[in-house]
Amino acid sequence: MGKRISEKNNFYYLTISLVVLLVSSSLEQVLKIDFLDVVLQGVTILNFVVCLVSLRFDKNWYRFLLTIAICWGIVSVTKAIFPIPMMDAVILTLMFIFFGGTFKSIVRQILFTGSIDSNKVVGSLALFLLLGLMWAILYLVILEFSAEAFTGMVQLPWGENFSNAAYFSFVTLTTLGYGDISPISPVAQVIVYLEAITGVFYMAIVVASLVGASQSNQEKNDG
Repeated sequence: MGKRISEKNNFYYLTISLVVLLVSSSLEQVLKIDFLDVVLQGVTILNFVVCLVSLRFDKNWYRFLLTIAICWGIVSVTKAIFPIPMMDAVILTLMFIFFGGTFKSIVRQILFTGSIDSNKVVGSLALFLLLGLMWAILYLVILEFSAEAFTGMVQLPWGENFSNAAYFSFVTLTTLGYGDISPISPVAQVIVYLEAITGVFYMAIVVASLVGASQSNQEKNDG
Protein backbone atom coordinates (compact mmCIF):
# COMPACT_ATOMS: atom_id res chain seq x y z
CA MET A 1 0.00 0.00 0.00
CA GLY A 2 2.87 2.37 0.81
CA LYS A 3 4.22 2.09 -2.75
CA ARG A 4 0.79 2.76 -4.25
CA ILE A 5 0.18 5.87 -2.17
CA SER A 6 2.16 8.88 -3.38
CA GLU A 7 1.94 12.63 -2.99
CA LYS A 8 -0.14 12.69 -6.19
CA ASN A 9 -2.92 10.40 -4.91
CA ASN A 10 -2.59 10.19 -1.11
CA PHE A 11 -5.77 12.16 -0.41
CA TYR A 12 -7.84 9.78 -2.52
CA TYR A 13 -6.90 6.89 -0.24
CA LEU A 14 -7.34 8.95 2.90
CA THR A 15 -10.81 10.16 1.87
CA ILE A 16 -11.94 6.63 1.00
CA SER A 17 -10.74 5.35 4.38
CA LEU A 18 -12.70 8.09 6.17
CA VAL A 19 -15.86 7.24 4.21
CA VAL A 20 -15.41 3.55 5.10
CA LEU A 21 -15.05 4.45 8.78
CA LEU A 22 -18.22 6.54 8.74
CA VAL A 23 -20.23 3.93 6.81
CA SER A 24 -19.05 1.06 9.02
CA SER A 25 -20.43 2.83 12.08
CA SER A 26 -23.96 2.26 10.77
CA LEU A 27 -23.55 -1.52 10.52
CA GLU A 28 -25.21 -2.14 13.88
CA GLN A 29 -28.49 -0.55 12.79
CA VAL A 30 -28.43 -2.22 9.33
CA LEU A 31 -26.99 -5.67 10.00
CA LYS A 32 -27.58 -6.00 13.77
CA ILE A 33 -23.98 -7.01 14.45
CA ASP A 34 -23.36 -7.99 18.08
CA PHE A 35 -19.61 -7.40 17.92
CA LEU A 36 -19.80 -3.90 16.45
CA ASP A 37 -17.11 -2.57 18.80
CA VAL A 38 -14.61 -5.08 17.40
CA VAL A 39 -15.55 -4.26 13.81
CA LEU A 40 -15.38 -0.52 14.40
CA GLN A 41 -12.04 -0.77 16.19
CA GLY A 42 -10.67 -2.81 13.30
CA VAL A 43 -11.86 -0.22 10.78
CA THR A 44 -10.42 2.54 12.98
CA ILE A 45 -7.03 0.81 13.01
CA LEU A 46 -7.17 0.48 9.23
CA ASN A 47 -8.06 4.17 9.01
CA PHE A 48 -5.09 5.08 11.22
CA VAL A 49 -2.77 3.06 8.97
CA VAL A 50 -4.06 4.73 5.80
CA CYS A 51 -3.77 8.17 7.39
CA LEU A 52 -0.20 7.48 8.49
CA VAL A 53 0.87 6.14 5.10
CA SER A 54 -0.89 8.98 3.27
CA LEU A 55 0.72 11.66 5.43
CA ARG A 56 4.20 10.15 5.74
CA PHE A 57 5.47 12.90 3.41
CA ASP A 58 4.95 15.38 6.26
CA LYS A 59 7.68 14.01 8.53
CA ASN A 60 7.03 16.11 11.65
CA TRP A 61 3.29 15.39 11.80
CA TYR A 62 3.87 11.76 10.81
CA ARG A 63 5.91 11.13 13.97
CA PHE A 64 3.30 12.85 16.12
CA LEU A 65 0.42 10.90 14.58
CA LEU A 66 2.32 7.61 14.90
CA THR A 67 2.84 8.26 18.62
CA ILE A 68 -0.86 8.99 19.15
CA ALA A 69 -1.88 5.88 17.19
CA ILE A 70 0.41 3.70 19.32
CA CYS A 71 -1.01 5.21 22.51
CA TRP A 72 -4.55 4.55 21.21
CA GLY A 73 -3.66 0.92 20.58
CA ILE A 74 -2.18 0.49 24.05
CA VAL A 75 -5.23 2.03 25.74
CA SER A 76 -7.63 -0.06 23.63
CA VAL A 77 -5.83 -3.29 24.57
CA THR A 78 -5.77 -2.21 28.22
CA LYS A 79 -9.51 -1.59 28.13
CA ALA A 80 -10.14 -5.04 26.66
CA ILE A 81 -8.17 -6.67 29.48
CA PHE A 82 -9.09 -4.36 32.33
CA PRO A 83 -12.50 -2.66 31.87
CA ILE A 84 -11.55 0.51 33.73
CA PRO A 85 -14.31 3.17 34.04
CA MET A 86 -13.99 6.18 31.73
CA MET A 87 -11.49 4.35 29.52
CA ASP A 88 -13.75 5.15 26.54
CA ALA A 89 -13.20 8.85 27.22
CA VAL A 90 -9.42 8.35 26.96
CA ILE A 91 -9.79 6.38 23.71
CA LEU A 92 -12.03 9.07 22.23
CA THR A 93 -9.65 11.83 23.31
CA LEU A 94 -6.74 10.09 21.57
CA MET A 95 -8.88 9.63 18.45
CA PHE A 96 -9.74 13.34 18.49
CA ILE A 97 -6.06 14.29 18.80
CA PHE A 98 -5.10 11.91 15.98
CA PHE A 99 -7.73 13.19 13.57
CA GLY A 100 -6.99 16.77 14.63
CA GLY A 101 -3.32 16.22 13.75
CA THR A 102 -4.38 14.65 10.44
CA PHE A 103 -6.52 17.71 9.74
CA LYS A 104 -3.63 20.05 10.50
CA SER A 105 -1.25 18.12 8.28
CA ILE A 106 -3.66 18.17 5.32
CA VAL A 107 -4.27 21.90 5.76
CA ARG A 108 -0.52 22.49 5.56
CA GLN A 109 -0.39 20.60 2.28
CA ILE A 110 -3.41 21.86 0.34
CA LEU A 111 -4.76 25.24 1.47
CA PHE A 112 -3.15 28.32 -0.07
CA THR A 113 -0.11 26.32 -1.20
CA GLY A 114 1.05 25.45 -4.69
CA SER A 115 -1.01 24.54 -7.70
CA ILE A 116 -4.43 22.93 -7.46
CA ASP A 117 -4.96 19.43 -8.82
CA SER A 118 -7.60 16.75 -8.38
CA ASN A 119 -5.74 15.25 -5.41
CA LYS A 120 -5.91 18.54 -3.50
CA VAL A 121 -9.60 18.96 -4.33
CA VAL A 122 -10.24 15.50 -2.88
CA GLY A 123 -8.09 16.53 0.07
CA SER A 124 -10.48 19.41 0.76
CA LEU A 125 -13.28 16.82 0.96
CA ALA A 126 -11.16 14.83 3.42
CA LEU A 127 -10.86 17.96 5.55
CA PHE A 128 -14.64 18.34 5.61
CA LEU A 129 -15.09 14.70 6.63
CA LEU A 130 -12.49 15.13 9.35
CA LEU A 131 -14.32 18.16 10.74
CA GLY A 132 -17.53 16.17 11.05
CA LEU A 133 -15.67 13.21 12.50
CA MET A 134 -13.87 15.27 15.14
CA TRP A 135 -17.08 16.93 16.29
CA ALA A 136 -18.79 13.53 16.45
CA ILE A 137 -16.01 12.39 18.78
CA LEU A 138 -16.50 15.53 20.89
CA TYR A 139 -20.20 14.71 21.26
CA LEU A 140 -19.32 11.19 22.37
CA VAL A 141 -16.89 12.57 24.95
CA ILE A 142 -19.62 14.89 26.27
CA LEU A 143 -21.96 11.90 26.60
CA GLU A 144 -19.32 10.07 28.62
CA PHE A 145 -19.52 12.78 31.28
CA SER A 146 -23.14 13.91 30.87
CA ALA A 147 -25.68 11.23 29.93
CA GLU A 148 -28.46 13.82 29.56
CA ALA A 149 -26.54 16.22 27.32
CA PHE A 150 -28.62 15.41 24.21
CA THR A 151 -32.14 14.39 23.37
CA GLY A 152 -32.19 11.51 20.89
CA MET A 153 -28.88 10.07 22.10
CA VAL A 154 -28.33 8.00 25.23
CA GLN A 155 -25.12 7.08 27.00
CA LEU A 156 -23.74 3.90 25.39
CA PRO A 157 -20.29 2.46 24.61
CA TRP A 158 -18.76 4.76 22.01
CA GLY A 159 -18.87 2.15 19.25
CA GLU A 160 -22.63 1.74 19.60
CA ASN A 161 -23.21 5.50 19.61
CA PHE A 162 -20.76 6.46 16.89
CA SER A 163 -23.28 6.33 14.06
CA ASN A 164 -25.75 8.64 15.85
CA ALA A 165 -23.00 11.08 16.82
CA ALA A 166 -21.63 11.17 13.25
CA TYR A 167 -25.13 11.70 11.82
CA PHE A 168 -25.83 14.58 14.20
CA SER A 169 -22.39 16.08 13.57
CA PHE A 170 -22.75 16.25 9.79
CA VAL A 171 -26.33 17.50 10.02
CA THR A 172 -25.00 20.30 12.23
CA LEU A 173 -21.90 20.94 10.09
CA THR A 174 -24.06 21.44 7.01
CA THR A 175 -26.57 23.51 9.06
CA LEU A 176 -29.49 21.24 8.11
CA GLY A 177 -30.72 20.90 11.70
CA TYR A 178 -33.42 18.23 11.44
CA GLY A 179 -34.10 18.42 15.18
CA ASP A 180 -34.36 14.69 15.93
CA ILE A 181 -31.21 15.06 18.07
CA SER A 182 -30.77 18.25 20.07
CA PRO A 183 -28.29 19.54 22.68
CA ILE A 184 -29.64 20.20 26.17
CA SER A 185 -26.66 20.98 28.38
CA PRO A 186 -24.95 24.38 28.03
CA VAL A 187 -21.61 22.77 27.06
CA ALA A 188 -23.26 20.67 24.35
CA GLN A 189 -25.09 23.71 22.99
CA VAL A 190 -21.85 25.71 22.73
CA ILE A 191 -20.06 22.87 20.93
CA VAL A 192 -22.97 22.47 18.52
CA TYR A 193 -23.20 26.09 17.43
CA LEU A 194 -19.41 26.28 17.13
CA GLU A 195 -19.58 23.38 14.68
CA ALA A 196 -22.27 25.14 12.65
CA ILE A 197 -20.12 28.29 12.48
CA THR A 198 -17.07 26.23 11.52
CA GLY A 199 -18.98 24.54 8.70
CA VAL A 200 -19.98 27.87 7.18
CA PHE A 201 -16.50 29.39 7.44
CA TYR A 202 -14.83 26.23 6.14
CA MET A 203 -16.72 26.44 2.87
CA ALA A 204 -15.73 30.09 2.48
CA ILE A 205 -12.06 29.35 3.22
CA VAL A 206 -11.88 26.38 0.85
CA VAL A 207 -13.54 28.30 -1.99
CA ALA A 208 -11.20 31.25 -1.44
CA SER A 209 -8.18 28.93 -1.39
CA LEU A 210 -9.15 27.08 -4.57
CA VAL A 211 -10.06 30.27 -6.44
CA GLY A 212 -6.87 32.00 -5.31
CA ALA A 213 -4.68 29.08 -6.35
CA SER A 214 -6.50 28.82 -9.69
CA GLN A 215 -5.95 32.52 -10.41
CA SER A 216 -2.29 32.22 -9.43
CA ASN A 217 -1.82 29.31 -11.82
CA GLN A 218 -3.55 31.25 -14.59
CA GLU A 219 -1.31 34.26 -14.05
CA LYS A 220 1.79 32.05 -14.21
CA ASN A 221 0.58 30.46 -17.42
CA ASP A 222 -0.22 33.85 -18.97
CA GLY A 223 3.13 35.22 -17.86
